[in-house]
Amino acid sequence: MSLLHVHQMLRRASRGVALLVAIVVGAPAAAQIPAAEYAARRATILDDAGDGIVLVLGAGEPPENYSSFWQTPHADWLTGIREPGMALVMVRRGAMRAQWLLVEPKNPDAEVWTGRRLGERDAARRTGLATRPASDLDRLVDSLLAAGSGPLRVVRHRSEGGELVWRDQRRLDAIVQRHPGLTLDDADALITRRRGRKSAAELALLRRSIDITVEAHREIASRIAPGVYEYEVQALLEYTFRRRGADRPSFASIVGSGPNSTILHYNTNERQMLAGETVVVDIGSSFQGYAADVTRTYPVSGTFRPDARAVYDIVRRAQAAAEAAATPGANAALMSRSADSVLAAGLTALGLIDAPGAMYDCGSADAPRRCRQLRLFYMHGLGHGIGLDVHDPDQYYDTGVLAEGSAFTIEPGLYVRADVLASLPDTPGNRAFVERRRAAVARYADIGVRIEDDYVVTAAGVEWVSRLPREANEIEALMAARRGR
Repeated sequence: MSLLHVHQMLRRASRGVALLVAIVVGAPAAAQIPAAEYAARRATILDDAGDGIVLVLGAGEPPENYSSFWQTPHADWLTGIREPGMALVMVRRGAMRAQWLLVEPKNPDAEVWTGRRLGERDAARRTGLATRPASDLDRLVDSLLAAGSGPLRVVRHRSEGGELVWRDQRRLDAIVQRHPGLTLDDADALITRRRGRKSAAELALLRRSIDITVEAHREIASRIAPGVYEYEVQALLEYTFRRRGADRPSFASIVGSGPNSTILHYNTNERQMLAGETVVVDIGSSFQGYAADVTRTYPVSGTFRPDARAVYDIVRRAQAAAEAAATPGANAALMSRSADSVLAAGLTALGLIDAPGAMYDCGSADAPRRCRQLRLFYMHGLGHGIGLDVHDPDQYYDTGVLAEGSAFTIEPGLYVRADVLASLPDTPGNRAFVERRRAAVARYADIGVRIEDDYVVTAAGVEWVSRLPREANEIEALMAARRGR
């Protein structure tokens, strides 16, 4: 294909996009995020990317037809299209820009198995994009590269292990082979940075997701009691998600009682709860793709026993200290430092560590290191961004500063594992530390506490959105009131 031919193709696509955007914007919006906002996001990415091609591959059809399909967050953020097999191709060359959405065509024989598809015509109406069948993807990319529209920037995705990997590696390898000298550039950072600032429409969806999650917490507060199984609590909260219109849980629901309350990502949820224990309930709904994340720790018997309450109060004070440091324009690291200070002082008062800044031997004989004793009982970060992912990009990751449009969690915790001291390297210093702290660990063993809330930064300040009781006496009152009802 000649350069002139590609130039004409780009011009026709640009005119089509403008016309379709006008049609879509002038019509009543079918979704809460309007087509114009998606178009503005794509335009921003092309501004950031410079000349070249940006290729975004959506998620494929699930390997089993009984598995649920979920779109990749980047593809969702740029198009709002939640169908398998879609791709987005965006091109910029000087002042010329064009975009194509590639989707699976209508096919009644396939749709009877996997559900209805938009097809090209309805996808164009919904998005304002020029559309082509998904089978044209290789041909389109090849023609653009042959006409000198490179480089090719491809959006990667996170694997189950958390690594960024290329989607459809075989296809990308074949493209590189057909175009000697071509290298693939990563476009993930371009979109990740922009996703960190949430729009008003995104915040509205997040608020709804958070509200549903809060309601689920209120529902399960009446169900927690000695003899109840963790999965019974899980069943009720996930029923509440769907009953209130959520898509699904935004992550595997955590209902961890007794020793399971000290496992950060425990989600087997099969143990029977016993009197006197705490149970950590870490849950989030996904509403139109937007993920909430709210955690409460409940006393299984309805009231905290004194040792559990002592741990709980420390965690709550740490959260309050982090909240006080969370102001627009503030350095986000202040939140973590504030919480760490309270947690370390509290652990010292309980006798679980020697002093707020005390260390232990955490390395090996070949590579000796020193680590804070605090980290034996608090080993995760203070919080994270929320959005289309439950651990979503946030602008403070890049700037270090809380700013309008941020949406994030604050979730301090303390976890006293019964075997925590047995895991330490065998050194003289650690042996002495174990002897000093053995009795305290035995006293507080199997108590895990985490308190997590969701916040957004607006022009008015930092707003606590997940408004749910969280002081120890409030938790007890909530459980009593719900049981009475």
